[in-house]
Amino acid sequence: MLETPQMKPARWGLWDVLITLVGAVVLGVAAALLLGALSAPLALQVLVGGLAPWLALAGWPLFVTSVRGNGPRIDLSLTLSWRDAGSGVVGGVVALIAALVVAVASAAIFGEFTSAAGDVAAELAGLGNVWLLIAFGLMVAVGAPIVEELAFRGLFFAALRKHGVGPVVSVVITAVAFALFHLEPARIGVLLSIGLILGIVRWRTGSLGAAMVAHGVVNAPAAVFLILGMPGVAP
Repeated sequence: MLETPQMKPARWGLWDVLITLVGAVVLGVAAALLLGALSAPLALQVLVGGLAPWLALAGWPLFVTSVRGNGPRIDLSLTLSWRDAGSGVVGGVVALIAALVVAVASAAIFGEFTSAAGDVAAELAGLGNVWLLIAFGLMVAVGAPIVEELAFRGLFFAALRKHGVGPVVSVVITAVAFALFHLEPARIGVLLSIGLILGIVRWRTGSLGAAMVAHGVVNAPAAVFLILGMPGVAP
């Protein structure tokens, strides 16, 4: 008879969330300053500068739960079944609709606005290199949902729950942090609505993978528009 491995006490928490988020900002700023000082080509600045924060956003949650816990599969609920994937798709569609409604309302009140990703894509489009746009689109549609969910609905959500914070409050806190982290004041309502729904998906399914799928569904249309050179279409 096989013995079930004993669970280790998870020796990570909210301080590790701080390391993750501050580390992402520091890496992003450092990469931008270094590449700017070297007068690196725009394509390199976008790709390297965009990837640098991911070392903290994804790297630290994976590292700290593996070294001081039971690994991301257990500690962060990094699992995905077909049912979870289906729930993620549904949640992503709901989040996308909510984002569109909030975007229209925000534009009516505050005027038209674009996203940071849209601005970057517009600059890349000016270079006339479709492969760069495709690479950037994949970063938006695939990479960002994975690393951001590891940080927010993964480590942050799990750390709050570990410290006794209720699921609803945890969803709200992580959604607010998610919205503020993007540093896009004009899109704060859009990002907040998306974050709330992604948090609900994570909570109700018990699967971080489902939240990643939902996030990917939200970002996919924007990625397609960015690749097609229409950055202002998506919210």
